[in-house]
Amino acid sequence: MKRIWWIPVSLLLLTGCVPSVSDDTEVLNTEEEVETAIIPSIQLDAAYYRTLLPYKESATRGKIINRIYSRYDIKEAESGLLRISQHQFSPDDYYFQEGQKITDEDATDWLGRKTEENPLGLNPADGRTAAQKEAGDHPSAEILAHIVEQNYLVKTDNETIRLGGVSIGLALNSVYYNTSDGATYEESVPQAQLDKEGKRMADEIVKRLREKEGMKDVPIMVGLFKQNTRGAIAPGTYFSYGVAPGGQGAVANWNAVNEEYVIFPSSNTEEKYRAIDTKFRNFKQDVEEYFSNFTSVIGTGFYQDDQIRKMQIDIPIQFYGSAEVIGFTQYLTGLVLEHFPENIQVEISVTSTNGPEALILRKIDQTEPVVHIYD
Repeated sequence: MKRIWWIPVSLLLLTGCVPSVSDDTEVLNTEEEVETAIIPSIQLDAAYYRTLLPYKESATRGKIINRIYSRYDIKEAESGLLRISQHQFSPDDYYFQEGQKITDEDATDWLGRKTEENPLGLNPADGRTAAQKEAGDHPSAEILAHIVEQNYLVKTDNETIRLGGVSIGLALNSVYYNTSDGATYEESVPQAQLDKEGKRMADEIVKRLREKEGMKDVPIMVGLFKQNTRGAIAPGTYFSYGVAPGGQGAVANWNAVNEEYVIFPSSNTEEKYRAIDTKFRNFKQDVEEYFSNFTSVIGTGFYQDDQIRKMQIDIPIQFYGSAEVIGFTQYLTGLVLEHFPENIQVEISVTSTNGPEALILRKIDQTEPVVHIYD
């Protein structure tokens, strides 16, 4: 078994590049001044965007922690938007940068309820009368939880960089949790309401972005993300996206997104899950027969258009010897080849109380997995 350095897929989705000594230096024109930016010369995969350096963070980044329920949704709201943005902004032609147009003040106002004090609030007004408040009636559900902005830049003919497109992700609450008088209540939000309110907010955000400098003729893509419930160990997904072409103040068309995360082993009896569930259970059984002193084997399958594309498996272990870890990893690598077909990507993460122990990655149509054991 080879010892190979391996870069986590999640990191590749976010950066899509690594700096090298042969980086090309370009000039980035902004509204305020001309800046020097580095475009990494290495693109690890055609599906990954190259990212301008130095890296600029979005002004809204810090707000995601308090408004999205789990780290799974935090990650997917961003990486899922990267994925659907490729429909509009090809990684061959565009460079990635975190959003720079929506300010912290914008986000604070837009994420709030619409009130007399905050007319820019995108969440519905409270709607209760004084009598209803006195009677203890609950306010209407807040729909919008977070706004993710991503910028996509292109080279011009005179070898400078300009903004070529913007993607906006709207994270929407499938369940609204509210605490009042020391008690927490929850309200499910129907899919039809998420769809209607999400599209309304999308058009309003496009309209507001058009008023910002340099945004009049830039294509704007908006994705609607359905956040999962509290305590869920699978992330939510984007369910729709649309594009407002340059010069237009609303989304011109909407497209359905058929993506889903499924936890394995699964109790779902639908045919599309059954075959993979059987393979996963057989894999899990073989692991348990070889090493019984670990806590659990959990798999997360990613489906697109009702077909499984990726299986991510987390295995926490309770043994710590180097020889044990090496032996276990070798055994797992063989099980990947034995149980899972080559048309899905399989990623296995082995961890202990000491942290990460081993990673195994078998990409689609790859015969030999890439394996890394941590020192």
